[in-house]
Amino acid sequence: MKLKELESRLQQVDVFEKPKLLLEQYPTRPHIAACMLYTIHNTFGDIEDKVVADLGCGCGVLSIGAAMLGAGLCLGFDVDEDALEIFRSNVEEFELTNIDLVQCDVCSLPGNWLLKSVDTVIMNPPFGTKHNKGMDMLFLRAALQMARTSVYSLHKTSTREHIQKKAAEWKVKMDVVAELRYDLPASYKFHKKKSVDIEVDFIRFALN
Repeated sequence: MKLKELESRLQQVDVFEKPKLLLEQYPTRPHIAACMLYTIHNTFGDIEDKVVADLGCGCGVLSIGAAMLGAGLCLGFDVDEDALEIFRSNVEEFELTNIDLVQCDVCSLPGNWLLKSVDTVIMNPPFGTKHNKGMDMLFLRAALQMARTSVYSLHKTSTREHIQKKAAEWKVKMDVVAELRYDLPASYKFHKKKSVDIEVDFIRFALN
């Protein structure tokens, strides 16, 4: 599947009608999701026939894209029932059979739960703003425990040094695959601008 076709399909994925601020629910834009998935698939071969987990999956754009690119199985994990409801209806709409959804709090899973149970984790975790400081690192820790091969994640460029330190501490190889401008649409009442550009790193963590 060509990148353009993937992006245009992902534009049909329904997103939050009433996003929850506390959960930092911002949809991953189809353009960014498509570029991430296309790179993971074509450059690293980490999607096709693999078991792929999507932590904090929201309405499911990353899982749905991975399923379209031939993942053996996609597992979407989210704490929010409403998000998973939208995800479910998206899965039905696209008639995908290789996706399962799990409702749980990724950050409070027991340490050995789902240990090395998937090949690849792909995620756009909460960036840990306002109420959720450090949330992105809790997601990353869970992802690294769960994955056998690699973890792909989006993080604010401003936190790169901190993440590099942690990756070294955890003995994980980290590569910044791309620097992206993440256009965050105005989703909440307190947002004054239509959208804000945030500098974001698309990072690959290799485990083998």
